[in-house]
Amino acid sequence: MMKFECLKCGKKYPHDGKMFKCNCGGLFKIPEKPLQYKTDLELGEVKTPLLKKELLGHEIFYKLDYYHPSGSFKDRGARLMLGKLKNAGIDEIVEDSSGNAGAAVAAYSAAAGIDCNIFLPEATSSAKISQIQSTGAIIHKISGDREATSRAVKKAARNKYYASHIYNPLFFAGVATIAKELIEDLKKIDEIILPVGNGSLLLGIWHGLKEILAKDNLPRLIAVQAEPVFPIWEKFHSKSRKSNTYLNNLAEGIAIKEPARINEIINAIKESKGDVILVNQTEIKNSLKQLWKQGIYIEPTSAAAPAGAINHLKDKNTSFGNIVIILTGSGLKYN
Repeated sequence: MMKFECLKCGKKYPHDGKMFKCNCGGLFKIPEKPLQYKTDLELGEVKTPLLKKELLGHEIFYKLDYYHPSGSFKDRGARLMLGKLKNAGIDEIVEDSSGNAGAAVAAYSAAAGIDCNIFLPEATSSAKISQIQSTGAIIHKISGDREATSRAVKKAARNKYYASHIYNPLFFAGVATIAKELIEDLKKIDEIILPVGNGSLLLGIWHGLKEILAKDNLPRLIAVQAEPVFPIWEKFHSKSRKSNTYLNNLAEGIAIKEPARINEIINAIKESKGDVILVNQTEIKNSLKQLWKQGIYIEPTSAAAPAGAINHLKDKNTSFGNIVIILTGSGLKYN
């Protein structure tokens, strides 16, 4: 039987048990070789496109990773996780999400024949809520912020399996497949620019890259956070600052005040010799409009990455080599 291992004490737990973290408080370790995990569960997934463009005089590649059945990269993690849970005989799960993870988990739960309960903030966009409900999943709207939703789902997880995109290592192992696709298409990558909230994208990619590439060939990770919520930027740079923005948070998908895996995220960025870039709401809005005018219809959280790329690349005249910008969610989810 597959085992989850605690990062702190090394204790192991069955992957189909009710524990979503160790009794000591430690999180479960993301597999060192995630690409070895497979599943037969499917919804017609395809290899997502890589689109070459120019940005501030630099050649860049957009990874259109919203070309998935539910419209976001999180299908990668949900597919593997729910496939393994189906094989383990799990018949009901709970999950918390502001939208994309919930939609992905709901879709693959439906495909697996698993009853699904999604906990989300009541301010979640109606388009995402409608998508989740269409699968037959039960919606639990929680008043307050993402942390309130997290508390509610953990209470429910006392009696049901918590299929979490934050805690469950299988989710990260599924996301790692994006690394395989990138290396197949580009061979050599110098930088990957991506939005970061809970870190499933960044950590999944990083573990996948380390399985495939030698240490000297690993790309730099450029993580993008957005005002008004940017704890990873603050901890990485050892700075504290007040946000200039308090309302109308466009990048709701990465507005995580207390990322559970923040130390793992920062360690990965440092190991890659990367950086954390901060963007504001105006920069996200401008980036969103620019991509829409190019026919690239993404949601606002996705636009944080190209907005961060602009801040990262401006005033730099030298070539950065192959730069990949991950676009994470479809604009069809936005209203």
